[in-house]
Amino acid sequence: MNSRTVDKMSSMADETRGKDHKKPTAEALRGAIQLGIGYSVGNMTSKPDRDVLMQDFYVVESVFLPSEGSNLTPAHHYPDFRFKNYAPLAFRYFRELFGIKPDDYLYSICKEPLIELSNPGASSSWFYLTSDDEFIIKTVQPKEAEFLQKLLPGYYMNLNQNPRTLLPKFYGLYCIQCGGVNIRLVVMNNVLPRSLKMHYKYDLKGSTYKRRASRKERAKPSPTFKDLDFQEMHEGLYFDADTYSALMKTLQRDCRVLESFKIMDYSLLLGIHVLDRKLRGRGGIGDSKRQGGQKVLYSTARESIQGDGKAAEPLPDTDDDTLGGIPAKHKDEKLLIFLGIIDILQSYRFIKKVEHSWKALVHDGDTVSVHRPNFYADRFLKFMGTTVFKKIHPLRGASSRRKKNSIQPCRSASQEVLSTVKEESKDERRAQSLENLDDKEAHSSQKPDVIPSSSRQISAATMSSDSSLDDVKTEPQTDSEYRDDRRTSSSTLALEDSTLSASHSLASTPESGLDVYL
Repeated sequence: MNSRTVDKMSSMADETRGKDHKKPTAEALRGAIQLGIGYSVGNMTSKPDRDVLMQDFYVVESVFLPSEGSNLTPAHHYPDFRFKNYAPLAFRYFRELFGIKPDDYLYSICKEPLIELSNPGASSSWFYLTSDDEFIIKTVQPKEAEFLQKLLPGYYMNLNQNPRTLLPKFYGLYCIQCGGVNIRLVVMNNVLPRSLKMHYKYDLKGSTYKRRASRKERAKPSPTFKDLDFQEMHEGLYFDADTYSALMKTLQRDCRVLESFKIMDYSLLLGIHVLDRKLRGRGGIGDSKRQGGQKVLYSTARESIQGDGKAAEPLPDTDDDTLGGIPAKHKDEKLLIFLGIIDILQSYRFIKKVEHSWKALVHDGDTVSVHRPNFYADRFLKFMGTTVFKKIHPLRGASSRRKKNSIQPCRSASQEVLSTVKEESKDERRAQSLENLDDKEAHSSQKPDVIPSSSRQISAATMSSDSSLDDVKTEPQTDSEYRDDRRTSSSTLALEDSTLSASHSLASTPESGLDVYL
């Protein structure tokens, strides 16, 4: 961090500096951050565990750390500074909820020097990354720190209900007073692992007004693009149906939480790693401690959108290089997606209302970034669900197979109904034929109704060959009409042909009648 960084941080001071105060160097600031967090978190281990109370969200612990040391604080080679720890019991609960042990937390932040990151955003915040990729330390404005402290009770309730979220996970809120400068810090989860190269990075809001990366940003080795750049460079990222549904459900739930707190102007930080290119970032996979064992639960993108929010066991060590990324596709490329919602400490205060009104005068009010929380959430979700994230439609063959499987039960049910009707009609026809036989036996002394055997066999054969199951299904009345015609024709034949014997007619009639009706 150069002198410009310190000058920007100086603007966050609550009181003007005296001339006798020295500006802290970049090394002194990083050292003060590590020393202050190490002392305050280590001091918390001696306090007994208990339930979080409402007053715990507003407690501020302060300790002065002189360079020569004291009875309570160690000596150090940095300038004297005061360190404040906001809501220590509440943040200890948050860390426990995500499975972060105090020793792991201190090891990640204090063991090795912090890595400074550039900030592509419009704010004056600065970022530090721990060497193991687990945590991000971000400087915040006084209003943002105050808003986060007011947000903590609702944040506590939301995390209890659903720890799997794409919202930032806050692990600590601190303030360093050194050289007359007040520097407020928040410790969060790291969304983009440094050990895996991000071929594309986007900061997406769902708006189009001035949402294009600057020429200076594009010239960087790893630029962060914006909404209009995404529409030009990608046609959308495709996920399978289950992943798309889980992702959009998580985004909808998170946006409704932000809307309830009247939060707007947040972004979706999106990192895309192209698997086919087989490129790695600085240090490679083997240098990342995250590869050796994950400390934080629900910290990866894949964990954040899966499951029902219940507590889960830590993931076992694997040789998987995905680092919790979500599989996706773009054209013929296989991707890993890393994402999270960032910059949620912007409430729709008076200054934001004035900013929206002024921008709406010179541009379309619905396209600017600053807007009412409910409109902002709806626009954000619509952009993510239609432009950025898309669902892979199943192949035509697979869909036809599913259709066949879904139609088959209906077809079998209809066949059962038709077969039942058919059996009833058969029983009825048999009863009618037997009744006719009884009448014929009773009047056997008269001229019998006789159907020539040859004619009946030909008619039965013709009828069986011409008729089909579909004809029976579609035209159920044709058989009855045909039977009536056959009875009339058979009676006529019997009157004309009186030379046949009565015994022959009795022997052949039931059999032929069954042949015709069956």
